[in-house]
Amino acid sequence: MAPKTLAVTASLIASILNAIAPTVVNASPPGDKDVTAVLFEWNYGSVAKECSRTLGPVGYGYVQVSPPAEHIQGSQWWTSYQPVSYKIAGRLGNRESFQNMVNACHSAGVKVVVDTVINHMSAGGGTGTGGSSYTKYNYPGLYSAPDFDDCTSEISNYGDRWDVQHCELVSLADLDTNEDYVRKAIAGYMNDLLSLGVDGFRIDAAKHMATEDLANIKSRLTNPGVYWKQELISGAGEVVQVTEYIRNGDVQEFRYAFDLKRVFNDEKLAYLKNYGEGWGYISSSVAGVFVDNHDTEREGRTLSYKDNAKYTLATVFMLAYPYGAPDINSGYEFSDKDAGPPNNGVVNACWQDSWKCQHAWSEIMGMVGFRNAVRGQAVADWWDNGNNQIAFGRGNKGFVAINKEGSSLTRTFQTSLPAGTYCNVLGNSAVTVDGSGQFTATLGSNTALAIYVGKSSC
Repeated sequence: MAPKTLAVTASLIASILNAIAPTVVNASPPGDKDVTAVLFEWNYGSVAKECSRTLGPVGYGYVQVSPPAEHIQGSQWWTSYQPVSYKIAGRLGNRESFQNMVNACHSAGVKVVVDTVINHMSAGGGTGTGGSSYTKYNYPGLYSAPDFDDCTSEISNYGDRWDVQHCELVSLADLDTNEDYVRKAIAGYMNDLLSLGVDGFRIDAAKHMATEDLANIKSRLTNPGVYWKQELISGAGEVVQVTEYIRNGDVQEFRYAFDLKRVFNDEKLAYLKNYGEGWGYISSSVAGVFVDNHDTEREGRTLSYKDNAKYTLATVFMLAYPYGAPDINSGYEFSDKDAGPPNNGVVNACWQDSWKCQHAWSEIMGMVGFRNAVRGQAVADWWDNGNNQIAFGRGNKGFVAINKEGSSLTRTFQTSLPAGTYCNVLGNSAVTVDGSGQFTATLGSNTALAIYVGKSSC
């Protein structure tokens, strides 16, 4: 543990760096399609097929794949998050299958984001999935003991910056990302992925690395402006804050998902009228959002597929509302939270072998098209019943209504849409908007409606 004065100095330096850091102008996904399908623990061959079959045609801008690095052996999903080398030789595929996946996704118009584990290596020793021998602090040809932080105990105090960023996350060997050699090795790995056509990185465990360390690593990339989103959970009493990392790119706004669960479970959807910055979150332009991810669904901290209609309606809201760049978590059923992917990541078909395929649920696919069509339009014509029925437009391009009450809702809604016939993409039914921008519809309990310009027939 560092002396208290050192921890205070580190905190002060970080605050100064954050204050003078330039605003990142290329953080959010570029282009007009900002929805990412996170195909958790899908193997790369299956991802390639899904890009061509579903993601491209539906309008997903990105697919996020699980870490492409050799890792410890074992059936659990988290073995993918204990790398032992930077070779692409893991459970989900080799270098050739990874390259083929990138090419297939690009051909389908889908960009590829890689979940990237650079904070740490493994927690033990043995032989990796690609045949590499290793011990906790020795990875031949890559890292040896001096490349790891001096603190070899687990993090014990999240109120102490030095502890959080130098000690070990769940006993995983913590890389000293302040060292030039380590920074060079990590950048080399990421540059190799860029050479294969990767379009962006999700930085795992970002808050356990100093923001200046990540900025240095990013500056060494062949494309330092590459899309970059950082996993950073910040809570009350924690010294490491989300705002410090905006200088590098997007930051995943976990509070969005945590609060969404509370609202959908215990509060009122009417409260969502000013969701986002109005709730104290970071700027929409640098926020990555989700209803759940692979960690939070297992921890029960967010909604998940097990919440059925509430989960679907929360996802409809996320895709309809203009805050952040959304991720759609798409994994598999589990009762054991450590269980690895069915069939070692091979997806023969959606909704078989326990694969949930949330990204391909009809309501979610319909809302991806909605989001792409209304991009850049502000919220308009908000209505709520003071409780769990809400409706709002996105400028003059789209309109959505959500009913989370126990009874049906029949109402004439005021919109800013031009007159015409529209397809309700959440029910495959026709909706007629009159010359005053009004339409009348009935929504059953726990259902939603969404219409947008350009989608006139189902």
